[in-house]
Amino acid sequence: MGYKTKLSILTIISVILIGIFLFMDIGSNWDYILPRRATKLLAMLLTGAAIAFSTVVFQTITNNRILTPSILGLDSLYMLIQTFLIFAFGSMNLTLLNKNVNFLLSVGLMVVFAGLLYKLLFKREQQNIYFLLLIGLVIGTLFESMSTFMQVLLDPNEFLVVQDRMFASFNNVNTDILVIALVGLMTISLYAFKFLKYLDVLSLGREQAINLGVDYDYVIKRLLVVIAIMVSISTALVGPITFLGLLVANVAHEFVRTYRHHYLILGAILISFIALVGGQMIVERVFTFSTTLSVIVNFIGGVYFIYLLLKESKAW
Repeated sequence: MGYKTKLSILTIISVILIGIFLFMDIGSNWDYILPRRATKLLAMLLTGAAIAFSTVVFQTITNNRILTPSILGLDSLYMLIQTFLIFAFGSMNLTLLNKNVNFLLSVGLMVVFAGLLYKLLFKREQQNIYFLLLIGLVIGTLFESMSTFMQVLLDPNEFLVVQDRMFASFNNVNTDILVIALVGLMTISLYAFKFLKYLDVLSLGREQAINLGVDYDYVIKRLLVVIAIMVSISTALVGPITFLGLLVANVAHEFVRTYRHHYLILGAILISFIALVGGQMIVERVFTFSTTLSVIVNFIGGVYFIYLLLKESKAW
């Protein structure tokens, strides 16, 4: 079965699940239910596309399939930003603050962090994969520890505001930034499109890419900015989902089985749609909201992450 046929199958499954999610048991109250479901669906599609795209690109430029932007602390940085804003200015002032401004501030700080990450990870040659994992875990732990320290000092009522942002939930989508997130994602995707042609070469490694004429530093810097913006968009919408990117990117590699990133990224995005829409229906219909989708995704993704580590250790 060719990869184009596989992508067609994923597309059909995605469309069927989206249709079921929107119209299942809609009844006579469709004018009330349909807009709410459509808003939730749009948030899931934006989140899935952003996480899938950023993870596949990040794994390509780091030349391994274990690292993700979440593992390297970008999600933890977002939570640190939100916690600091509430700690410094209070939840009431933050509520009065325009959420679009909050969103753009978070994006800007994450872009700065991406630049620092570039200098740390890519200025040295032949970094060991375990060194990269260690750096990512240390950075993520540092941000989480700083967030926890400030959370302990918060008033209980203000802590509840932080707690709402600590766990990803598609039932409490931040609709105020849904439009700006859509525009931002479309804009950054158009910007990133001209760099996709380099990804097939970048997957060969730094030296080979430079020998084949790729301006490595220029391309990597701009792709990291794209990744930082996409991660901030997905996190701002629903909260952090640590292992979703790892899961869908590796499943796409195993299922699509092609080195051509145009098809690989599309496959990862479709798998992400299937995982989020299908998973949300299971949460609503089977578990009746007794758990959240992020808990299920992180559990499955965490187990898969351990499997990848054990598989990698055998290869060494």
